Amino acid sequence: MIGQPNASHFVNGKYVEDTSGQELDVIYPATGEVIARLHEASRQLIDQTIHQAVRAQKMWAAKSGAERGRILRRAADLIRERNRDLSVLETYDTGKPLQETLVADATSGADALDYFGGLAANLAGEHIQLGNDWVYTRREPLGLCVGIGAWNYPTQIACWKAAPALACGNAMIFKPSEETPLCALKIAEILSEAGLPPGIFNVLQGRGKVGEALINDPKVDKVSLTGSVPTGRRVYAMAAAGMKHVTMELGGKSPLIIFDDADLDEAVSGAILGNFYSSGQVCSNGTRVFVQTGIKEAFLKRLQERVANAIIGDPQNESTNFGPLINARQLDIVQNYIATGKSEGARLLYGGEIIDRPGNWITPTVFADITDDMTIAIEEIFGPVMAVLDFETEAEVIARANTTEFGLAAGVFTNDLKRGHRVIAQLEAGSCFINSYNDAPVEAPFGGVKQSGVGRENSKAAIEHYSQLKSVYVRMTPIEAPY
Repeated sequence: MIGQPNASHFVNGKYVEDTSGQELDVIYPATGEVIARLHEASRQLIDQTIHQAVRAQKMWAAKSGAERGRILRRAADLIRERNRDLSVLETYDTGKPLQETLVADATSGADALDYFGGLAANLAGEHIQLGNDWVYTRREPLGLCVGIGAWNYPTQIACWKAAPALACGNAMIFKPSEETPLCALKIAEILSEAGLPPGIFNVLQGRGKVGEALINDPKVDKVSLTGSVPTGRRVYAMAAAGMKHVTMELGGKSPLIIFDDADLDEAVSGAILGNFYSSGQVCSNGTRVFVQTGIKEAFLKRLQERVANAIIGDPQNESTNFGPLINARQLDIVQNYIATGKSEGARLLYGGEIIDRPGNWITPTVFADITDDMTIAIEEIFGPVMAVLDFETEAEVIARANTTEFGLAAGVFTNDLKRGHRVIAQLEAGSCFINSYNDAPVEAPFGGVKQSGVGRENSKAAIEHYSQLKSVYVRMTPIEAPY
């Protein structure tokens, strides 16, 4: 395979094998073939990595922000130069079509390293004058951060977490999902090549026990997770026991609201991007598509025509635009939700068929005539299943859209921009869109409310989650004491 990493882990600036750990098969979702065999990190390797990272972080933090930034920007340039090889690897790791990974994965990671590399030299405190006395603040790193990645965007997530952490002067140990372990190793290799000192960005492989060992270690100061809500609750509780800083980017059941004055094809495009990109395996997807009754039938007709044009095939072929699910378990989960939708009275408008070929394949699925109490309108499926719901009025759809424990994303399609802004202001979600869906520029904060997460990734907001302020009172006047 092009550009496959050389060993299971990347620790202290070099590839490291740890054959004492359990074997970890890497399976290509498109065929079910084992394409690599790694080993989980042993307790000894975890302890060694933490020790080296803590020691290295002090020296990294002592460098100027400009020095740190130059290294991150150099890594961004290397990623862009190697975008095709990294995209091919991402496709093998995840099964996502190369047409998609070429523009949405390594490129986003490079953008993050570029952006935070540019911010690094400008991280500063402030001066507060208090008469003749004054206070100054220092922005300081947290120390050692642990990043835990999801399997759907392994390259992007590694960079989204590493870039602000490293820009602020922290060290990071990143544990990719055991489903997609390869891409983060190449990011570590590139960062090292760009001049990152040994021990500052490390990659350890493993299942949940490796993550738990990292989270519970008292030398770890911060935990950043991208994952499901149940996983987030467990990780948050473990981190809270040690009073660690946290960022939780979790799941959702996000509303996409289409008013009857919306541009029909634009709205259909938004629904497709918000449900079927990455075969529906995106946490912010707008899987509850609320369509105003005046446009419902036209919307469903156009949607059905467009979805029928999906090209399902070899993900390494750039003409393919719809790939497999990550594994057989996820395929079973999606099948069960489709069966539940049918049994609860939803109308299967399109798809939902298993494709008879090796790998984890199912066609894009559209349900219509959904009611709010149906399982597929309540629970996150994480697969290519769109639920279309009808609505009549603005007030009604806002209330229904907010009736969920989740709050990651929300979208509105309308040609009445006053209404667009008015509705978005009332939706309980952290990442919102008007006449668009699932854009994620690194310059904008990304994250959710309610059960969908804590904190924000990307933008200047991320700096607050990877640094802390020290305030220093400087007395220039005589000090008074009671005795």
